[in-house]
Amino acid sequence: MRRCRQIEEIRAYWEALRGSRDMPGRAEVNPRGIEGALDCAFLAERVAPGIARFRLAGQCLTDLMGMDVRGMPLTTFFTAPARAPAMARIEAVCADPGTAVLDLVADTGFGRPPLQAAMLLLPLRSDLGDVSRILGCLAAEGGTAEGGVGRPPRRFAIAAARCETLPGGRAPATQPAWPMPGLADPPAAFLPATPEARRAMIRLVKTDEGG
Repeated sequence: MRRCRQIEEIRAYWEALRGSRDMPGRAEVNPRGIEGALDCAFLAERVAPGIARFRLAGQCLTDLMGMDVRGMPLTTFFTAPARAPAMARIEAVCADPGTAVLDLVADTGFGRPPLQAAMLLLPLRSDLGDVSRILGCLAAEGGTAEGGVGRPPRRFAIAAARCETLPGGRAPATQPAWPMPGLADPPAAFLPATPEARRAMIRLVKTDEGG
């Protein structure tokens, strides 16, 4: 996808807020600073490894999904094969921390014309100081001759990813690429290999305090 005005505007705004720091805070973000890109902008919260949910989202995201996306995971916009790589990028943005731009190509079919998009992910600190907020942008181009995106929901594959670790961040590591159907199902890679080792992780704490 060629250079995107909305993504450039949001990235420039984030850089201006950031100044000489590694990143700005969520409380510093003012919608007036990105008025020209608000339709494509979003704020998300990381709630688990690789999982971030939309807190705020512009009208373009609603049009692509056919409904209000607030509360939904970012991976809602990705095809099934692309969700694990998308989760890895989301996790890297918060954990390394760093920035990411994903070039996306929509699935096609009846009522779904060719559509390209780009997603920008920029880390923010929460009020508690942890890196658990994301300022982002999802800008699409193509669609119907009338300018529509086609029949929603539109989901995307990742054609390319450009990632950058921020100064002072850790070196990029191999990112997890697992399906995470629910928070109650931790990735097997995070668990000890044997039952004995897993039992060793369980510790009984006895206390004299009541209740």
